[in-house]
Amino acid sequence: MRILCCVEAAEGRRDSAQSRERNITRDATYSVLCSTAHKTDGATQEHGDLLDLIRLNRDLRGLREAMDEARLFLALPRHEWKPQQKTAVSKSPDTARRLFRAGRPIAGTHAEAYLRARGITGHIDWVALRFHPRVWYRESDKAPLEAWPALLAAITDPGGRITGIQRTWLDRNRPDKAPIANPRRALGHLLGNGVRFGAAQPAPAQAGVLVAGEGIETMLALKSVLPVLPMIAALSANHLAALDLPPALRRLYVARDNDMAGIEAAKRLHERGAAVGIEVSELVPVHDDFNLDLYRLGASRLIAHLVPQLAPDDLARFVHAEDLRGLA
Repeated sequence: MRILCCVEAAEGRRDSAQSRERNITRDATYSVLCSTAHKTDGATQEHGDLLDLIRLNRDLRGLREAMDEARLFLALPRHEWKPQQKTAVSKSPDTARRLFRAGRPIAGTHAEAYLRARGITGHIDWVALRFHPRVWYRESDKAPLEAWPALLAAITDPGGRITGIQRTWLDRNRPDKAPIANPRRALGHLLGNGVRFGAAQPAPAQAGVLVAGEGIETMLALKSVLPVLPMIAALSANHLAALDLPPALRRLYVARDNDMAGIEAAKRLHERGAAVGIEVSELVPVHDDFNLDLYRLGASRLIAHLVPQLAPDDLARFVHAEDLRGLA
């Protein structure tokens, strides 16, 4: 992107250094608008360019405001940049993969504290989940960038390739979502894919059965009481209805939310499963969703609620014997 041509800048020069009482020279400002080079401070090893100095000196919030300040100093018009949507969309899976790789396992992090506060009692350190201490968030195109810690969830296709991520921004001080307008956003290709909890290649005893639901917390709540069952979070009711069904799938449990969107998603999966010979059953929560069930009922009562909803031949494979004995 060409922000400002040096020749155009030179033609538009105005001797405003004294009148504006700036400590930043006119020529240096022109040069930084024409250059992408960053310099390193020999004393501190900090790197940046003159725009960084302008931003800090004028207490500005980001690069765009620093560039506006530089243009104001030069009496030049603001450059209006409009992103090319097609390019952004095509690169989003690569951006998602880079961000996910930059994260770290969530054990012992703010992300684990958030999930534990949501009542998740089971295994937490899944390969599909990572934590990043500073993920950019912008409420709108004109709003300033903000950095918040975030839980990252890898969205994968049936072959295990990451096609996107879901970012859940977290409060900096409390184990809760960040106090922002949209604390949860997805990036990349979601349709048909989801966040998977379980082995990439299930053991023979687990093969052919899958539990699919909407939210990450919902599926982690079910994983807390049914840890052996393979599960996938589709992230929304619409995406749940459009989930790609593995060819070897024999039985699908739809862990639906207790709302009309969840009911419609389950209905759609019933239709799609019947068309290809997959048995589809519903797991229905007591409250709004299974995360709320685990939080309010506890693990034992949640298992007692789930057992009648499971096929008899799945009880021995996926429910611990001690849990079944406790229900007798």
